[in-house]
Amino acid sequence: MKPSAGQPGRPNLLVRGLRSFWAPTTRSLRGWALASVLANAGITVTGAGVRVTASGLGCPTWPRCTPGSFVPVAHPEVSMLNMLVEFGNRLLTFLVLAVGAACVLAAWRLAPRRPALMRLALLQPLGVLAQALWGGLVVRSALNPFTVGTHYLLSTGLIAACWLLYARAGEGDGALRAVVHRDVRRLGHVLVAAVLALLVAGVVVSGTGPHSGDEIASRFDLDIESVARLHADVAYLVVGLTFALLFALHVSGAPRAARRAALGLFAVELAQGVIGYTQWFLAVPAALVLLHVLGSTAVWIAALRAVTALRVRDPLPAAAGRPSPTEATAAV
Repeated sequence: MKPSAGQPGRPNLLVRGLRSFWAPTTRSLRGWALASVLANAGITVTGAGVRVTASGLGCPTWPRCTPGSFVPVAHPEVSMLNMLVEFGNRLLTFLVLAVGAACVLAAWRLAPRRPALMRLALLQPLGVLAQALWGGLVVRSALNPFTVGTHYLLSTGLIAACWLLYARAGEGDGALRAVVHRDVRRLGHVLVAAVLALLVAGVVVSGTGPHSGDEIASRFDLDIESVARLHADVAYLVVGLTFALLFALHVSGAPRAARRAALGLFAVELAQGVIGYTQWFLAVPAALVLLHVLGSTAVWIAALRAVTALRVRDPLPAAAGRPSPTEATAAV
């Protein structure tokens, strides 16, 4: 049905996009926060793609790609394909930064302004800039496995900050209130710590394994079979804790959202386990390494979702029931 002559049509996509952070609602701020989760997860996976394609030193200098040039130019010692892969990953940093900046603008323009959201939003551009500087150290250290692994773990921290912004934006600013028994919530915290330990163990395996990013890159002087077994043991612990959380949520009659979040985490862990064992028995092919990094990122996000589903924050008494001015305007 066409709008009448006196009724304006629906704003086009560009206008709606600008309004989403310049005249934000809680919903649009959460949308940007979720976009930031996905953007940071995406660049984590593409970073692994740089490593498994041996493109880690495709741009052998930093901040320039090659000596004297910020963009790829023919270099006698570097394949142009490797150079383009590494340079493309560097360009994605600007996309992640732009999404983070949109989160900051949306949190700043949201009325009434919520300081907790502002602090979480500011972590994003600051984190991306820190990541960019650390990326320079990765290149200058010739892909030392410690710097490469820390690069991944910094992305893990950024994803956590983005997810917390998404979760907090959907809550009020009142006191935190658990929706499950205190011991169940503690179990959730232990589970998240175990998942983080699993990611660290995975970094050690990656730093010991065959895909270094470049033939000149060093490796951890560890036995690959031993660290892989340690990684698997921590994975078993994580799966066991997840099953325990699922059982506790079921018998305690926890809210459906909490049970679904835990079940989603359990399903992602099982899929990740299948990928992990398959890549081990197939001698760690590059494609499955990339898929495994995607899976590890999904496990981390699912774990964050599961633990934030165990509590809520109610609106402050003075703000309860009253929409923000921008939300009221949007509703009109």
